[in-house]
Amino acid sequence: MSSVYWFEDRFVAKEEVLVSPDDRGYYFGDGVYEVFRVYGGKLFEPGAHFERLARTADGIRLPLPYSIERIGRKLEELVEANVLREGTVYLQITRGSAPRSHPFPPDAKPVALAYCTEVPRPVAAMEAGIALAAVPDIRWLHCDYKTLNLLPNVLAKQQALDAGASDAVLHRDGIVTECSASNVMIVRGGTVITHPANNLILHGVTRGVVLRLARAAEIAVEERPFTLEELYGADEAFITGTTVEVTPVVAVDGRAVGGGAPGPVTRRLQREFAAAIGL
Repeated sequence: MSSVYWFEDRFVAKEEVLVSPDDRGYYFGDGVYEVFRVYGGKLFEPGAHFERLARTADGIRLPLPYSIERIGRKLEELVEANVLREGTVYLQITRGSAPRSHPFPPDAKPVALAYCTEVPRPVAAMEAGIALAAVPDIRWLHCDYKTLNLLPNVLAKQQALDAGASDAVLHRDGIVTECSASNVMIVRGGTVITHPANNLILHGVTRGVVLRLARAAEIAVEERPFTLEELYGADEAFITGTTVEVTPVVAVDGRAVGGGAPGPVTRRLQREFAAAIGL
């Protein structure tokens, strides 16, 4: 795959992307981002991603440098320029460059950057399932904003890897929120249960698709907080996300979930999701 980047409204080679050391994304994590899945050379659920991008930018008072319509066209052109069929598009917008100072700089120009990566579907993990490790959720109280401030997520992910698990499942005093880079759901008595989309979790695009598919398939859905104990004792569990799609969880903290194998509701939702992306 070629390596064409979209940077400051130009298509350039990676080597031509030059970010200032005064960029506030570098100093403060002062920016927003989105990761789009590409299937068959097309952005998946772009409307939901752009809605979240606009909401996050508004939430941190960051003016977008271009209209959503223009950004959408440029990302489509980027996918074409990179001849990407299956993978992701990463989009980042920072508040721009200014001498280091906490207040918003009055004259800074937001900087947009986007690039493509070939990413295959995680077939092996979706078939076998993964293990999670419970980690306290130490993030701020606007996890619904998709900003560049990801150090707590990085630390949680590494803690889980150090414990021999694939990912961390975050909790606040025993109430499960989400994983380090995905949403988490459990199944009890045939009902899919997941944390409500409030300020404590990211409003995942794949999360929304899976809940929509579940309801269309007449699978009961409850959006409510659930505990670690409920997760440990669930009939099934799975995570959802742009790069993980619907991946079963077969163990948490060394305890088998649902007998240690993916369950029927998870398998049904995997099939429904595959159909939704044209497979």
